[in-house]
Amino acid sequence: MDPYRHLDTLITRVPALAGARQEIAAAYETLAASFQAGGKLLIAGNGGSAADAGHIVGELMKSFILPRPMPEAFRQAAETEDPLLGRLLGERLQQGLPALALSAHSALGTAWINDCDPDLVYAQQVAGYGRKGDVLLGITTSGNSANILYAAVAARAKGLKVIGLTGASGGRLAGKADVCIRVPETETYKVQELHLPVYHCLCMMLEARFFAKDEV
Repeated sequence: MDPYRHLDTLITRVPALAGARQEIAAAYETLAASFQAGGKLLIAGNGGSAADAGHIVGELMKSFILPRPMPEAFRQAAETEDPLLGRLLGERLQQGLPALALSAHSALGTAWINDCDPDLVYAQQVAGYGRKGDVLLGITTSGNSANILYAAVAARAKGLKVIGLTGASGGRLAGKADVCIRVPETETYKVQELHLPVYHCLCMMLEARFFAKDEV
């Protein structure tokens, strides 16, 4: 399956995103290259965008629209380790693309906010989790959220690629991102309504890239 079929479908369904097509494609290529090389995705957002971060993790870490059976090598190794439990694991687990929502770590996040500098809560996690070749996806409707900007700078310093998902202006994040997907809205809720089809498309493209059978 050609992953770009999903991008074609997105633009047909949501014509307002036609102007962001090139950036969506570039974000896909950046993510695919990272996952192919063994990298992971770190996602940061606030409020509704924090919920979007968790949503993206849910689509990447398990089956979205395609089956993702575990490789035969894993199935055999698990069954060798424990014939009963291993067989069940081999049958029921699914392959995932490694992704972390930085808003999900409540103990770490609240400790950092209480003890240190709240604006650096995501930058600290990038410093701890990030490795060269990983990707940071910063979601901010304005493009100017301070904690996302600090995270982007930390990511670049550690050798991560940075993708921004913003509203029409891109804000300051556009200047710190390798790729910035600007959706053509400025009001927060309208921006968020366009973010969802964008990241669903990216997740489907990645799933097609890594898990579609050749004959599909």
